[in-house]
Amino acid sequence: MLSRRGALLLAAGGLAQLSLPPAAPAAPTGRAADRRAEVAALLDVRARALPFGPGPAVVEAGYRNLVLGAAAGPDRLTAAADLTVRVTGYDEYPVVYPRRIELVRADGGWRVEREGSASGPPALWDLGPARYAAGAHCLVLGLADGADPTALATVADRAVPAVGEVWGTGWPGRLLLELPSTEGQFARLLEADPAGWTGMAAVTVAAPGAPWHTPADRVLVNPEAYGRLSDFGRQVVVTHEATHVATRADTRAWTPLWLSEGVADWTAYRGSGRRPQQIAPELTRDVAAGRLPAALPADQAFTAGADGIAQAYEQAWLACELVARRYGPERLVGLYRAVGAADGAREDREQRLDRLLRAELGLGLAEFTRLWLDEVAGLAR
Repeated sequence: MLSRRGALLLAAGGLAQLSLPPAAPAAPTGRAADRRAEVAALLDVRARALPFGPGPAVVEAGYRNLVLGAAAGPDRLTAAADLTVRVTGYDEYPVVYPRRIELVRADGGWRVEREGSASGPPALWDLGPARYAAGAHCLVLGLADGADPTALATVADRAVPAVGEVWGTGWPGRLLLELPSTEGQFARLLEADPAGWTGMAAVTVAAPGAPWHTPADRVLVNPEAYGRLSDFGRQVVVTHEATHVATRADTRAWTPLWLSEGVADWTAYRGSGRRPQQIAPELTRDVAAGRLPAALPADQAFTAGADGIAQAYEQAWLACELVARRYGPERLVGLYRAVGAADGAREDREQRLDRLLRAELGLGLAEFTRLWLDEVAGLAR
């Protein structure tokens, strides 16, 4: 079911790395220095006025690396700057948004006429006035003209402890979610074609400008796809995404997507009482029709909009369910962390997976695949 999926961008390397600061330009003098100081003071006030509705401030913001462009006459000016935003209690490092700013002179001073993204995705508040809802384990940033973020915070507050039961306390144990008003806005925040993300209810991404090691994950929620789900489906979606946040430090480029997506779904469905045929309906129908897979799903099978993506996720869930049922949840967690260990870049991925399956489960990749194929065929029973 495409609507419950999330780590595609993470596994595709969609994390933005904090760049080195640019070389400092020559300090302006005279009138240029006065104008720069005036604009800097204006932006400082603007940063402090970045609200998310009434209540205490939830962000710390500021502009840096200010560069003034050529004045377009005496009353117009352009500027470039990096807007840094740190969500209080959630971001270890500020999130960096490169901005292009247009200013006009009014009443003897400058004011911002327009500000937008110079590169990368827009900020949520670029899409409209913002508001927020704080839960015990989460913060939901939303838009004033969108759905009430309180309901999403309630779902996230159930997801975080459920994930902690499996993955322990080695992650912050809190969730930051962004809830735009429309599916088109959701796509804009992903810098993606809306047509490819129509059925996606949520996706986990790293904050732009965050260093590689920073657990600054955001869960972006597609309000239209998410809104079409049942209460149970919404819980599955958010718990799935919370699992990606919890396993961020153990997820590497060489982690197979069937494993990262499979553990997220397995965690989300754990204890639900659903039968395999209910959790994997598309795969069950394929098996009944005689269409069986020949191997564990490849990474490209999880690409947004790919044909058969629902079956790929269901196959991944079944593989992780097999490990947890036969060997115990602790072995599944241990296998995942072993696969994501830091030495993985020096070894062929399949050979590494085969070696770690033998070490953790006592059987190699070929034998594990045969056991999994028996589980797939068993869906018809």
